[in-house]
Amino acid sequence: MSTDSSRRDFLKSSAYTAGVLGAASTVASAAAPSRSPNAKIRIGFVGPGGRGFGAHVKRLTKLQVEGRNIELVAVCDVYSVHRDKAANYIEKETGGKVARYEDYVEMYEKADLDAVCIGTPDHWHAKQTIDALNAGIHVYCEKPMTKTVEEAIDVMKTWKKSGLVMQVGVQSTSLPLWNQVNDLLTGGKLGKVLMYQTEFFRNSAQGQWRYYKLEESMNPTNINWRKWLGVDEGLAEYEDFDRAKYKQWRRFWPYGSGMFTDLFVHRTTTMLKATGLRFPGRVTGAGGLYLEYDGRDVPDVATVVADFPEGVQGLVTATMACQNTPIKQLIRGHFGSFEFGTGEKFDSFEYIPERPQVTRDSKAKQETISTGQVEDTTYAHFSNWVDALEANDPSMCNNDPALGAAAITTVILGAKSYREGKVFHFDDENLTFGEGNGDWAAQWEQRSAKRGKPNHIPGWSAGDKGSVLEEPDYMKLAGPWKNGVEPGAPAGGGE
Repeated sequence: MSTDSSRRDFLKSSAYTAGVLGAASTVASAAAPSRSPNAKIRIGFVGPGGRGFGAHVKRLTKLQVEGRNIELVAVCDVYSVHRDKAANYIEKETGGKVARYEDYVEMYEKADLDAVCIGTPDHWHAKQTIDALNAGIHVYCEKPMTKTVEEAIDVMKTWKKSGLVMQVGVQSTSLPLWNQVNDLLTGGKLGKVLMYQTEFFRNSAQGQWRYYKLEESMNPTNINWRKWLGVDEGLAEYEDFDRAKYKQWRRFWPYGSGMFTDLFVHRTTTMLKATGLRFPGRVTGAGGLYLEYDGRDVPDVATVVADFPEGVQGLVTATMACQNTPIKQLIRGHFGSFEFGTGEKFDSFEYIPERPQVTRDSKAKQETISTGQVEDTTYAHFSNWVDALEANDPSMCNNDPALGAAAITTVILGAKSYREGKVFHFDDENLTFGEGNGDWAAQWEQRSAKRGKPNHIPGWSAGDKGSVLEEPDYMKLAGPWKNGVEPGAPAGGGE
């Protein structure tokens, strides 16, 4: 099928020869390639090892075999074993021919792609995504969307400019649950929304991410180590080949951020989707490396607290050494709370009202609210992406880059806070962040002093429900005694 000629022009541009993210983000975006309604959507894979194979390749192969309007045509991996495994699997299951590449730049240029799935380590996500979007290629990018806040903003801006379809790989956002919860929240079911709390607890005998096995076949003869590092692209400094760094990269800061980006981003994204919140206003992180002294960089216990301009606090916490006693996953409001299970399979959630002395509603009772269950959220998420591709409609994606940028900003500022011992403020107007100060607390204190009203989550439609305090009659006695005269006394202090 024909593709936009600007794709070829882009691939020859300075964005590639310079090999830096900043250069890529300045290149004019290509238009989405035109195609006839009956033409197959040609999809390639970058990094089809690990989740890139088990989730990306397998689910999209299943969708192609089931008759969806897609064709899996190319794979790219710096490790020849992964490259051949993915290509051979697709060819066996679909009967099609799959081109094989070591360099994704070459694949973008030669494979005549309409869309690409990116499953590489975190430090490559932004560059490979921006290069694809600027080349007119739709994107599915595994979470986290990027490794840094700055990259997240670049990806979001590039995506908005491109008009292309992009899905971020937090598969639990394809649960119908979160849209249902958002409708209830904005309708005032819980009154003023105050807080969410969520978790991702794990445990293992050998330490997190060390269950990814090291194999003798992983060596510099069949892995392009320099390319994996991204040295020439300015993504990482050179270091000697190490199987653990290659296979268990989530343990090391240059390539991943441990639980912050591998796990916290899952739960944070769904909480943002449920509440409608996006970028935080203030973020702090805590934790430490308290047990897993195995050469890793990242902590095994961590917590991120994010405060949002809408007057909501978010908390995500976990330990990588304790799994059977997680905290409850909740959204709290003035008039009640929603309580969810853990994991990704839900068929219901609990509504727990506050006592009637607060709500003034004696009819509000605890109830179980049913929701549709999804057996395979990863399959549902890829199916949603294909739906959006077939319709050429970016708004159909359940986890677009605007949501992806907000989630990664929240968790990565938490990681940055943990590492640097600082609090960070995010400016959602200018999409920048800086070190914290007293302004955050001061603004709320000033609002209270002026007897202001609370902020609300986006889409709020419930008026003052659950967000206005009653004023007891005795509060008329409050206030400063000016010149020794009590509040409310007649002027001049008459008899």
